[in-house]
Amino acid sequence: MTTQDADTQEFQPTILSYVNDLPNLCSLAGLACTILAIYFGILGVYYATMIGMIWAVAFDWADGLIARRMKGRTGYDRAFGGQLDVLIDIVSYGVTPAILLLSYGKFEPVFLIGAFIILATSAIRLSYFSTFGLSGGTKYTGLALDNNSIILVFIFLFESFVSAEEFSLILYGSCLALSALNISQIKTPKLSGNPVNVYGLAIYTLGITFFYVWKLV
Repeated sequence: MTTQDADTQEFQPTILSYVNDLPNLCSLAGLACTILAIYFGILGVYYATMIGMIWAVAFDWADGLIARRMKGRTGYDRAFGGQLDVLIDIVSYGVTPAILLLSYGKFEPVFLIGAFIILATSAIRLSYFSTFGLSGGTKYTGLALDNNSIILVFIFLFESFVSAEEFSLILYGSCLALSALNISQIKTPKLSGNPVNVYGLAIYTLGITFFYVWKLV
């Protein structure tokens, strides 16, 4: 064991010490919203699912903004937060829409194909980003996964205008199109890195929440 390895072991913090980090708490709040979205998606309460999905994005964007403005965070803090974000993203933007698609499709076997594609492309997209990061330091390669939830909760606004069978096809097609964009070579800006975009998302989140709460009651 080298001296550097020994020093790392000696000063290695506890696992739960990272829970005290505000950006990580924000990430975990987003995970809680995701769990609610999955829960209501399985129950078929889709308007509540939409609320959980958009709030998961809001917390995801907020944690990055908070982390960039905090001083005194170590390299380990940033590395841990980055890993936590990736793991939560696969649940928020991979598992959640896959379950939404399966549930809305009445868990018919044909919807398993779409669910697998959503999860597979999400995993590939996140693995690619973890390996190569931003293209040129400013843009994503492929559509970032958080955009999927932003778009899906918007598409769901029109769910009541067509039959359930027709909308299940619209949802299926939308998920496949988004999955294709996720692993494409298109370059997209990092929207969450701009405070103006974060505040814009906050307004969008509140508007979406009020609309779907109104639909629920």
